[in-house]
Amino acid sequence: MVVALGGGVVGDLAGFCAGIYQRGIAFVQVPTTLLAMVDSSVGGKTGVNHPRGKNLIGAFHQPRLVLIDPDTLSTLPQREFQAGMAEVIKYGVIGDAALFEQLERAAAQDPSGGLASLEALGPELLHTILERSAAAKAAVVAADEREGGLRAILNYGHTLGHVVETLSGYNTWLHGEAVAMGMLAAGEIAVALGMWSASEQNRQRALIAAAGLPQRWPALAENAVLTCLQADKKVRDGKVRFVLPSAIGQVSIRDDVTSDTIVAALRRLG
Repeated sequence: MVVALGGGVVGDLAGFCAGIYQRGIAFVQVPTTLLAMVDSSVGGKTGVNHPRGKNLIGAFHQPRLVLIDPDTLSTLPQREFQAGMAEVIKYGVIGDAALFEQLERAAAQDPSGGLASLEALGPELLHTILERSAAAKAAVVAADEREGGLRAILNYGHTLGHVVETLSGYNTWLHGEAVAMGMLAAGEIAVALGMWSASEQNRQRALIAAAGLPQRWPALAENAVLTCLQADKKVRDGKVRFVLPSAIGQVSIRDDVTSDTIVAALRRLG
């Protein structure tokens, strides 16, 4: 048996090795970062990055156990904590409006960064976040383990977020930081398509800001962005499938987003 003690990279690598050794041996996830606790340790997606794209080499291999101890977050660097909050905000947007509103109330109590540190968040809200996020992920995975349909909504913010990571060489932005930018980009696309309002996009932006996450699209060549999108695992028949918000707590999948719409959205964030 393999025990993965660490963050998302450790869990993904250990799970991938466990999945391919002797056609699969048991492994246990013991996540020690917020991002791993609320997202990557649950669901059985394992993999490693490739220069051409994020997690292009991987396998589905479910852990026998996921053991989460919130006390391990006491030594987590603040930037890593903030990166994990991006995935928490994601869960609010894709299916948990009540969680989103709870995060908004916490942010309103401390506009200077009420979601940006373990101390500001507090133990009660932390436990709520851990329980609701892990339960939401587990429920989606139980309904669609291998991403044949519903599970794709968990990729909200990841389609363009993975582009940021790939084109930056995986050494500039943390995964959660890239996802935050990807969520804002998806929100801009949704506004352009008339799917949700500018006020809802501003609510998303405010939470991302309260968590201390980046809000501007990095200086990446537009042609490179469009090319990189075609390597995304969700591409079907040459069409990129975007997870786009239609309300706080609700998303849908669209494959009719034009290159011009994508570029225009990214320029508004630049």
